[in-house]
Amino acid sequence: MKNILFFPLFWIVVAGLWSCEKQPGEKVFEEPDVTLSADPLTLSFKAEGGTKTIAVSSNTTWTVSYDADSWFYTSLHTVKGDANLTLYVEQNTLTEERSGSLTISTDGADDITVSFTQEAATEEDPEEPVLIADWIEPDHTGMESDALTLASKIRMGWNLGNTLEAIGGETAWGNPRTSNDLILSVKNAGFNGVRLPCAWNQYLENQTTYKIKDSWLARVKEVIDYCVNNDMYVVLNIHWDGGWLENNCTVDKQVEVNAKQDSIWKQIAKYFRDYDEHLLFSGANEPNVENQEQANVLKVYMQTFVNAVRATGGRNTYRNLIIPGPSTDIDKTNQFMSLPDDPTPSRMMAEVHYYSPYQFCLMSEDANWGKMYYFWGAEYHLSDAAGRYPDWDCEEDYVKSQFGKMKTKFVDNGIPVILGEYAAIWRDLSYNTVWQEKHNESRVYFLRYVTEQAKNYGLVPFYWDPGTPANMSSGVFNRYTDTVGDQPAYDGLMAGAQNGTYPY
Repeated sequence: MKNILFFPLFWIVVAGLWSCEKQPGEKVFEEPDVTLSADPLTLSFKAEGGTKTIAVSSNTTWTVSYDADSWFYTSLHTVKGDANLTLYVEQNTLTEERSGSLTISTDGADDITVSFTQEAATEEDPEEPVLIADWIEPDHTGMESDALTLASKIRMGWNLGNTLEAIGGETAWGNPRTSNDLILSVKNAGFNGVRLPCAWNQYLENQTTYKIKDSWLARVKEVIDYCVNNDMYVVLNIHWDGGWLENNCTVDKQVEVNAKQDSIWKQIAKYFRDYDEHLLFSGANEPNVENQEQANVLKVYMQTFVNAVRATGGRNTYRNLIIPGPSTDIDKTNQFMSLPDDPTPSRMMAEVHYYSPYQFCLMSEDANWGKMYYFWGAEYHLSDAAGRYPDWDCEEDYVKSQFGKMKTKFVDNGIPVILGEYAAIWRDLSYNTVWQEKHNESRVYFLRYVTEQAKNYGLVPFYWDPGTPANMSSGVFNRYTDTVGDQPAYDGLMAGAQNGTYPY
């Protein structure tokens, strides 16, 4: 009986092993080898700079890296598959040739280095710079809307955060280079206003003349064009920018800072003077002010901002200008702020930000003075989550009270208010599924409620989006796929924008 049973079992095992082997003509599916190639690997540029294309071929995701503070940059940073990589090279004003390189890399393949050179600038017959007139005749074309009318046209605003204001370059804080595809996706999602936080100090040719690099002005213009060409309104400011203004609203720094404010804003105003009312200027971001004396210094800086823009004429004579309040804090703005004088009537707005309570909106770890709030709103005070929701008046009634102060001070006097930033970060609470669900719901409720009430009280909402959604981030758009990455947050914002109604 043993022999009879053994032989059939033996041949079954042999047959099974044979069947697992590759048969003639049979396809075996294996993970393909990683491929990465680029062409060309060497490039040369004239002194005036320009663009050239590198064809990159790969069957996986690859990245481009180089010194962020360079005289060149690329159109792409992280891509999957084949793509054309555009290399932008700025004008060489040096009298010697220069060289640079970038690295294309992916896991599983050797890095590729693309090298390039650029001719030196010639000392003979230098190219005459293009001069922009300091002042031109006022031009009302395309500037028909006063502040209240224009504010009513912005249904919902969005911040291109952590990008043009990033210290070290546009991609230094982890976001990819801004493209028209991203702005178009923001437009298609229902936003028709974009706030462009922007740095300028790191792009000055020197700190004596305060001359802004032409290449940076051109890059900012590209991003503005993405927005304006898609029929979106744009708020351009001088953001934190190293704090040269925002940390120095003091009497002892007033003369120095005021001269720099005047020079930089005259250059910005002249360069972007021909845009119609779709472009607005804001004089600063969050200027640090603690008392009336500092608020008075800030008012001097903002008066300089207004004077500098109006002094360029053209459409800037009628451009709508935004004046940020002290620290963009509602209580400080209500207590200390008065607006500068403007020779053009009814073309001024105020700006505040809203991150209250901080423990819910921005706090990313517990501190000895308090814990993060996971929940906001009267309906989200969970019985087993003491200390994780506000124990002071900073929820629904507080929102209406704060926004009501701005309505009384400004909106009721014909001055709309830009809510330039507001947000609430998402937290990963997956260790407690009930808390996670309620946190998600509570955050969406906060975004809907604040957006709706902002519009009801005459504040134009611009949501703060720092980049691709992640734990402890308020990001809504995935900037690597140019799509909505946080659908619940997006839905809350859009519901609030739809339900809210401006009182003008």
